[in-house]
Amino acid sequence: MVQDRGVIIQAEHLTKTYHRGSEIIAALNDVSLSITAGEIVACVGPSGSGKTTLLNILGCLDNPTSGRIILAEKTVMGERVPFREQALTKIRREMFGYVFQKFYLIPTLTVEENVVLPFAFFKKPGAEAAAASLMQQVGIEHRKHHLPGQLSGGEMQRVAIARALVNKPTVLLADEPTGNLDTTRTDEIGALFRKLRDAQGLTIVLVTHNLKFAKIADRIVELRDGKIQAS
Repeated sequence: MVQDRGVIIQAEHLTKTYHRGSEIIAALNDVSLSITAGEIVACVGPSGSGKTTLLNILGCLDNPTSGRIILAEKTVMGERVPFREQALTKIRREMFGYVFQKFYLIPTLTVEENVVLPFAFFKKPGAEAAAASLMQQVGIEHRKHHLPGQLSGGEMQRVAIARALVNKPTVLLADEPTGNLDTTRTDEIGALFRKLRDAQGLTIVLVTHNLKFAKIADRIVELRDGKIQAS
C-alpha cells in the first residue's frame, strides 16, 4: 500500500459545456472532487450524467470549460494555465493508465505484443520483463502467444489492463471496464483491481453503471445532470 495518503488528484469547480446549435449543454456543472493516493473511487449515475466527461478531464484527455485540475499539488489544467500539449502528453504517459469498455486490442498482435505496444511510441528499458510481470499479475501469462480473437472477454480486458499498467502509472482510469463482461468476469476484474491497489498502492478511478461492481471502491461518487449528488 502507498504510505503517503495525500491527495493525488484535486478537481476544483469543473464545468464543461458544449454547444448544440443555439443550445448550451452542461456536461459538468461546478464539480469539485479530491482523490487520495491508493484510493479506489467509483463514479456512478445514469447515462448523460457526466461520468465519462469527468473521467476524461481528470485524466487530462479533455479540457474543462472552467475550473482546474491539480495533480500532485501542481495545477496542470484550467483557465489561464499555460500548459502545452507536449507537457500534457508527458503527464498522460507517466502518471495515467487508461482502460476502456472496448478493449482496443490489435487483432493481429499477440497478447504479449499488445501489452508492450506503448513502448513502440517511446523506448524504455526492461519492456519485456515489465510485460512478463504484468501478464503474470493479471493472470494471462499462459495466453501470451495467443491472438485477441482466441481469448474470452475477461481475458481481453485483462490484457487491456496489463497494457495500461506497463508504464507503471500511479493512477488507473477505467471507463466501464466491465461493460462487455458477464457477472463472473466482472467479479474477476473487481478482485483484480483490489489486488493491484493493495499490492502496488495504485489509485483507481472508475466509471460504471454496475452498482454491484462499484462496491469494490472505497468511495462511490454519484453524478446526475453534471453535478455530484453524493459521495
